[in-house]
Amino acid sequence: MASITPPDYSVFVSAATAFADLVALIPATSWDGPGLGDWDLRSLVGHTSRSLITVSSYLRIPAEREDVTGPAHYYALLRGYAAGSPDIVERGREAGRVLGADPSAKVTELLHQVFTDLDGAGDPLIAVIGGLGIQLSNYLPTRVFELTVHSLDIARATGIDFAPPEQALEAATVLAAHIAALTGQAAALLTALTGRGALPAGFSVV
Repeated sequence: MASITPPDYSVFVSAATAFADLVALIPATSWDGPGLGDWDLRSLVGHTSRSLITVSSYLRIPAEREDVTGPAHYYALLRGYAAGSPDIVERGREAGRVLGADPSAKVTELLHQVFTDLDGAGDPLIAVIGGLGIQLSNYLPTRVFELTVHSLDIARATGIDFAPPEQALEAATVLAAHIAALTGQAAALLTALTGRGALPAGFSVV
C-alpha cells in the first residue's frame, strides 16, 4: 500500500480497506441478490466503489474557488438530490457492471489506484459533483461516510459478520450529527439518541 503523506488520510485508508476486505467475502451466489432499494448487491457494491473512483477522478480536476467549506456542508448542499435520484441509481448499476466477472479483484485494483493517487497529493482544492470546489481534506470524510454506511448495507444484505474500523465508524457517526445540525434536524436526532423519542419513519440526514 502506498504511503499517505500529510494531511493524515488514515481514516479513509481504513474505511476503504475494510470495504475491499468485505467485498472479498461476498459469496459468488449473492451478486444478483438484493442489495439496497432499487439496487441488487452488485449495484450496491458498484455504487460504494465509486467512493474510490471519484477520489482518483476528482484529484485530476482542480477547482478555482472553494464552494464547500466542510463535509457536512457538502451533504447539506446536495440534500434532496441524492435520495432516489434516477441518475445515482443508474450510475450505481453501471458501476456494478464495470466490476466485471471478478468484483473483488476490481475493487482491490481501485483501492490500490486511489492509494497511489493520494500518495503525495497533499490537500488540493478539487472540483467535485456539480463543479463544486472543496479541499481534499474536506471531501475524504464524505467518502469515509459513504464507505462505512454502505459497507454496513452490504453486510446486512449478505449476512456477513462485519464491523467497520472504529475510527471510521466514529467519524461517520459524528458527521451524521453535524449534517443533522446543519439541516435543522438536530433536535429530532438528539431526542432519539437520548431515549426521549423515536425518529420519524424514513428519517435520514442525507
